[in-house]
Amino acid sequence: MSQQSTVVQVLIDYYAAFSTLDPQSFLPYFHEPSLLIGPQGMGVASTHAVLTTVFAPQIESFRARGFGRSELSVRDVKKLSASTTLVTGIANRYKADGQELDRAGVTYVMHLKDTGWKIAVLILHDEDEHGAA
Repeated sequence: MSQQSTVVQVLIDYYAAFSTLDPQSFLPYFHEPSLLIGPQGMGVASTHAVLTTVFAPQIESFRARGFGRSELSVRDVKKLSASTTLVTGIANRYKADGQELDRAGVTYVMHLKDTGWKIAVLILHDEDEHGAA
């Protein structure tokens, strides 16, 4: 399997884990530390414990809105080095009944560690600003 397809599979697995809305399921996909950039600003999460508090409001909002699952539609994958890959796409979120909940543009910087590919940087942005270089 190529580096690019391996990285995309890691993100597909991350989205399946995130769909549980259980931080213990999806936090292992993040590098320690991680950089998060979004409409509310940016921050560094030095540990998974910090990420848990960062994601808590989003998880509660999703639950309140009837979240069922999310999927990634990949737009571009670019190998930057042997240990770094850039992935841009759209996070498609659905209600439990299958109706679309919302969409967001996402860009990931994936970093290879001894334990495999991890999300080092997560950027949320407008879906038409896909960040392809």
